[in-house]
Amino acid sequence: MCGRYASARKRIELLEEFGVERDRVAEPLEPDYNVAPTKQVYAVLTGRPRGTGDRDAEDGNPDAGQAASERTGDNRAAGSHADAGQAGGNQAAGEARELRVVRWGLVPFWAKDPSIGSRMINARSETISVKPAFRRAFARRRCLLPADGYYEWYRPGSDAKAVKQPYYMFRADGSSLAMAGLYELWRDPAFPDDHPDAWLWTSTIITTNAPDEAGRIHDRMPMVIDPALWADWLDPGNSDTGDLLGLLAPASSGGLISRAVSTAVNSVRNNGPRLIEPAEPEPAGPGSAGPAGEPPARSRRLPSGAIRGVPDSGPDTLF
Repeated sequence: MCGRYASARKRIELLEEFGVERDRVAEPLEPDYNVAPTKQVYAVLTGRPRGTGDRDAEDGNPDAGQAASERTGDNRAAGSHADAGQAGGNQAAGEARELRVVRWGLVPFWAKDPSIGSRMINARSETISVKPAFRRAFARRRCLLPADGYYEWYRPGSDAKAVKQPYYMFRADGSSLAMAGLYELWRDPAFPDDHPDAWLWTSTIITTNAPDEAGRIHDRMPMVIDPALWADWLDPGNSDTGDLLGLLAPASSGGLISRAVSTAVNSVRNNGPRLIEPAEPEPAGPGSAGPAGEPPARSRRLPSGAIRGVPDSGPDTLF
């Protein structure tokens, strides 16, 4: 499960790194070292041109309400990295890779209200194509959610009351994690069609089994898409379930580093780069198999249930 992550890169850096062709960000987000559910986050997706038949039929042309808030320079190229992930290789006429701001916690189009989003922060890769909350988005609305790293918690020892030790997982080379995600659009009936808030854009992070080093801390991890597969994953024209599941290759944590960090990250009120700085692990409790809170090989990991300190973040079994 992924219930907290860090996203500190500037908008201009993401435009370049992900080969973005259309910038749909009206107000850049501040660096966030403690991204929690329901926060606004960056998402990379392939946008279709206005007037596309299936988009208008299903979404009531949601882009119409956003036109007033989009900056005039949103068609800027992304410089020397415009070919990142083969941008444009699979795109139909008028499609372009976009950077947008969405809310973390997917609200299905059929939801009566957006409160369900706080429970839809993760989607299991094993059931994503069949769960009612995710199957339509999986077929048509896939995205990448850029992260500098993510947090997981490990409980040392067998004491259920022992302090859970947070770990920060990140790439050894410092590059972004392109977490596989889905996005949806929910029509808010409280606003008229032409209002900027008429359509709520939301997202979820796809998770998978955590192997190797990451699995010592937690049994689940975000699904990370390799740059060579970005274009295929973001292609809205591909709705073949077999092809799409094939892109969700078994995860490998070989390029990830984990380090113990301060328990300050437990509170969403805390933020800043100090949260990802190394810290001494909390003292191990009775029955610990490792020193001072360090997880042993394939440790007794935290189950992929509710995230510590994040309300309504349990598993998505009902959906």
